Amino acid sequence: MCHLTKPLPDEGDERAGEARALGDSESVRPNASSKGRTPGSIAGKAKALIVPFKVNTKNSALLHAQMKAFSKQVPLLYFILSINALTLAWNFHGMAPLMLTVIFPIFLTGICVLRVVVWLRSSGRLMSDKEAIWRLYGVVVAGDIIGIIYLVWTFALYSYGDAYTKSLAVLFVTITTISVIFCLMHLRAAALTMMVTIAVPYSIFLIFTQDSVFSAVGVNLLLVSGAMVYIVFVVSTDFEKMINSQSETARLSDENYRLANVDNVTGLPNRRYFFHQLDRLLGCARHEKRAFVVGVIDLDGFKAINDIYGHAIGDRVLKDAGKRLKALSSETIVMARLGGDEFGVLLTDTSGTAEVMAFGERVCAALQVPFSMPGIQANVSGSAGFALYPEAGTTPEVLYERADYALNYAKGSQRGKPTVFSKSHETEIRTRSLIEQALRCADLDKELSLNFQPLFDIQRQRPVGFEALARWHHAELGAIPPDVFIAIAERTELINTLTQALLRKALAAAATWPQDIYISFNLSVRDIISPNAISGIIRVIEESGVEPTRIGFEVTESALMGDFDQAHESISRLRALGAKISLDDFGTGYSSLSYVHRLPLDTIKIDRSFVTDIETRDTSRDIIRTIVDLCRNLGIGCVVEGMETARQVAILRKLGCHTMQGYFFSKPLAQNEVVGFLTQRELVLSD
Repeated sequence: MCHLTKPLPDEGDERAGEARALGDSESVRPNASSKGRTPGSIAGKAKALIVPFKVNTKNSALLHAQMKAFSKQVPLLYFILSINALTLAWNFHGMAPLMLTVIFPIFLTGICVLRVVVWLRSSGRLMSDKEAIWRLYGVVVAGDIIGIIYLVWTFALYSYGDAYTKSLAVLFVTITTISVIFCLMHLRAAALTMMVTIAVPYSIFLIFTQDSVFSAVGVNLLLVSGAMVYIVFVVSTDFEKMINSQSETARLSDENYRLANVDNVTGLPNRRYFFHQLDRLLGCARHEKRAFVVGVIDLDGFKAINDIYGHAIGDRVLKDAGKRLKALSSETIVMARLGGDEFGVLLTDTSGTAEVMAFGERVCAALQVPFSMPGIQANVSGSAGFALYPEAGTTPEVLYERADYALNYAKGSQRGKPTVFSKSHETEIRTRSLIEQALRCADLDKELSLNFQPLFDIQRQRPVGFEALARWHHAELGAIPPDVFIAIAERTELINTLTQALLRKALAAAATWPQDIYISFNLSVRDIISPNAISGIIRVIEESGVEPTRIGFEVTESALMGDFDQAHESISRLRALGAKISLDDFGTGYSSLSYVHRLPLDTIKIDRSFVTDIETRDTSRDIIRTIVDLCRNLGIGCVVEGMETARQVAILRKLGCHTMQGYFFSKPLAQNEVVGFLTQRELVLSD
């Protein structure tokens, strides 16, 4: 099964890793809290003597390194013991009883073989610190017991031998002791204990024999043992330092990995980790023929939080959002922050669309809960898009793009809800691809056209301007809705060319109208945040011959949210030219009020969504009344969109609205219908 890897150990594991790396060893740390125990006291000296004979239980990395090193030495250690024991027994055969030369050596060799088998079975197996401590202390105790048994057995044989075999016994103990100590170098407690219980007693035994040669060997063995004590301390200390250094290196490596793979604001895995896991999952899924899901989650309204409360509060919201998403994570679900207010999710265990939608609902529900901070309650929501492998795509790029497409669909049609990429979306993508290719090859001057919808002053009962509405008719694809081809133009960076072509047509039409009729023209987000695009728009105005004061540009809140500073500069340049600026679709965003007082606006357009139910809902009327009062207090104009009935017009007029736009007054007109429409209205007024 395809598994997700953790970007880092849990926080507790990380702290434990730091402690291991520091080598918190009781062998090198004095007990500062012990009362009345100074380094020079008898108790202090006694403790100092005992410490080298104890296993360091506080340094986890050292414990496991000693286990690993000793595991490699076990076969050699018991091989030396067995070969030396059998050799010694063979040479005493016929001199000593069979119990000592046959039965007992076989028994000792059997113990050695059994110990080797036990260690080989456990080698390579992960074990806890507690088990490692138990096994290492077992080495110390078992080593002493086996060593004493061998020593007693050698003493027993010694009494039966002649000068030659006694010399062999001395050689056996000497070689065996030195060999075993070298095999135990990495475990200081075992090596020193073996030396104290075997080498030292045997050296004393040899010194006090009546044989001067054996006495000399005893002295020699005692001196060599002293040298070996020094070697044991040096080797074990260097080994501990090496392990601590490796642990510190591993800790730094983990820290570097964390910095490279974990987002420092939310604590979630970051974009790099997300796409690395996506690549890995894809390879695994192809091999195992398993499905998995790629998801993209976006916080709706987060930009407004940053604009209103600042980035510090924005980071708090991101951090809390990260906690909520992390709470939904599991071994089969990983959440990541991809950047800004966008998050990614990978699901490796899912039974299909219904389960994915249920998970998406949980995600959106978690993000809809208000983010409460001292003195602030931030309200945002979350939309989510998902793409299933292999139905939605078979490459990381396609899967992510289609999850992102599903997200954009959710944000456009059902904000705050999840969407799973489907066959219908596939069809839309193909259609949009055809439209994009057609748009790139289009003769814009020939194929583009404009309709014009009047803006009425109901007090004067006459139109005061027209909003230009883009239309595109392709020879093969037919009439393409403006919301479709304009969105495609924005994504493909063709929008600036499209805007200038449409503006030329709009101004050419306005030049034929009476001087008191103005033209209202929509600018896209890419127009507003591009200095070059604004310069091109200004050139088109200057070349048209139309007075800039007869031109109004409509900008949406989303255009301002992309790059407010650049948008402010662009709007200021247009107003300096004499053009008017209108904030379109007011009331549908998250932070319109924050822009109203920061921008040089001339008009606010109230979105049609507030007009639809104005006849039945007091709330809609109250909202419109509040916006009209706001415009009056700020000294700016107010236009209401979407009038369809006389009743709506009457209510809005009573609320203080004077300029309106909608099908009640007129449907959008073709360019050749505008002059006739104006003439007819003048005739009606004159009657």
